Amino acid sequence: MTKKELADKSIGMTFDFVKQLLEHPEIVATIKDGAEVNFIDKDTPIKEKSRERRRKIMSYKVGHIFKII
Repeated sequence: MTKKELADKSIGMTFDFVKQLLEHPEIVATIKDGAEVNFIDKDTPIKEKSRERRRKIMSYKVGHIFKII
């Protein structure tokens, strides 16, 4: 994947996430103060150990609907 393709994909996921936040504002409460929001493609496996080490990073798996992981 080229840098442009990766950037386009990231921008698309960001806009989809903002759209979902507008439709479901309760999601905002799941994001901790000072946290970094990280989007993970729906086909990417999640490693539980890495999630525990990065408590200030909120990861969201991207599909048709974002879900907190």
